[in-house]
Amino acid sequence: MTRRYEGPVVDPHHHLWDLSLDRHPWLKETRDSGGEMVFGSLATILRDYGVEEYRRDVANQNIVASVHVEAGWSDDHPLDETRWLDSLDRSTGVASRYVARVPLDSLDVSRLITAEAANPNVVGIRDIVSWHPDPAKSFAPRANRMSDPVWREGLRHLASHGLVFDLMLYPWQMEEALSLVRDFPETLFVVNHGGSPADRSENGMALWRDGLRALGGQQNVRLKISDLVAYDNEWTFESLSEVIHHCIDCFGANRAMFASDFPVAGLHGSLDEIYEVFRRFAERLSLEEQQALFFSTANETYRLGLEKQI
Repeated sequence: MTRRYEGPVVDPHHHLWDLSLDRHPWLKETRDSGGEMVFGSLATILRDYGVEEYRRDVANQNIVASVHVEAGWSDDHPLDETRWLDSLDRSTGVASRYVARVPLDSLDVSRLITAEAANPNVVGIRDIVSWHPDPAKSFAPRANRMSDPVWREGLRHLASHGLVFDLMLYPWQMEEALSLVRDFPETLFVVNHGGSPADRSENGMALWRDGLRALGGQQNVRLKISDLVAYDNEWTFESLSEVIHHCIDCFGANRAMFASDFPVAGLHGSLDEIYEVFRRFAERLSLEEQQALFFSTANETYRLGLEKQI
């Protein structure tokens, strides 16, 4: 049996925020409406979550670097989230790199992407496309954004700056996403949250499995195995393992990475509980595969430049 992975860990997906800045409208709206959004109450995360809060959560996990993914910062204040991150004490490796927010259908998209790319800490862009017919479960303003010529023209700017695109979507959008990633072979896409298997019905999970398999066949796509507990609130090790197994089967360890999505994933489990599932599952894999999932894939994808260790 392969021994348990105890090496260095990169967390390629988490968020930080300071509510006193009043820059996260989704958190403000949720707080004002009673704390309900998407898959349950957000009450426990409607608080400041900074570097120290994150460090307390990851204290037991040997996390040597992390990637901050845009946290729904207001579009009325473009570029300010990365400037705020630059002002924080990141000397411990927290938020070593950023995935910034740019609305790709913005009239100002070229300037915004160029400005973000000029910051050496910015390695990617995210503009969420997760659309749901139920507005309470939708993260995107409208459906079919990935097919919109204007949005696609905005995406075209990423490749020339060497930026990856973090792709957050639902399984019923994966066919549209497949056309997108095929049409942009020069762009590296990173699917968020295991492809968001939100519909747990038999048909819903079949759609997720088939869609993820198709995306996994594209060499310019990678996968973050993160926040699976958001779609499986009554999770067990066995239930999460089934999803993790399919994720790795579709992408392989060299194109997949474990990630926390904290503090959001903390709605349904502690960080230690979630990483215990990752570590326990990974015991069946080789040490090289474990290192890829916990460290190497994220290190390479997000240009962290950390020395490989086993």
